[in-house]
Amino acid sequence: SDDAPPLLWCLGDLELLKRSSVALVGARNASARGQRLARALAKGLGAEGQLVVSGLARGIDAAAHDAALPTGTIAVVAGGVDVIYPKENMKLYGQLVAPGMILSEQTIGKQPQARHYPKRNRLLTALARAVVVVEATVKSGSLLTARDAAEQGREVMAVPGHPFDGRAAGCNQL
Repeated sequence: SDDAPPLLWCLGDLELLKRSSVALVGARNASARGQRLARALAKGLGAEGQLVVSGLARGIDAAAHDAALPTGTIAVVAGGVDVIYPKENMKLYGQLVAPGMILSEQTIGKQPQARHYPKRNRLLTALARAVVVVEATVKSGSLLTARDAAEQGREVMAVPGHPFDGRAAGCNQL
């Protein structure tokens, strides 16, 4: 593609890139229900032989990666692969990097910046055959990720939520 990154940086198991994968994305300020659902989806996908791809953010991403550790997961990050962000995911990063993979198009040492997230999201969706949005507000990055996935010809799915919970409004809109 014309917007393909010229170079990718990775830490971890390159063999994971050969596996079929599904991306799980969603709210950083996820509800307990959303996090439980992300964990259940990640475990179920792993049990079916699917690799879980997500963005290593707090909330839905962290829950999905954590549940997928035994079966395989790739974290696509907005900064350098050696930059742990957010810091609260330091333990998860350490658990994920050896059996899994951290992937980025940003150079080593690069701190994540807002402008890096759209590129991260396009790379994340390019790796997956489908994207599941677990929780998302109407104006969220998760919905932009869903749009990227659709433009790449990926299947996009959304978990419906309670109509009064703003964290579900974007999923309900999808």
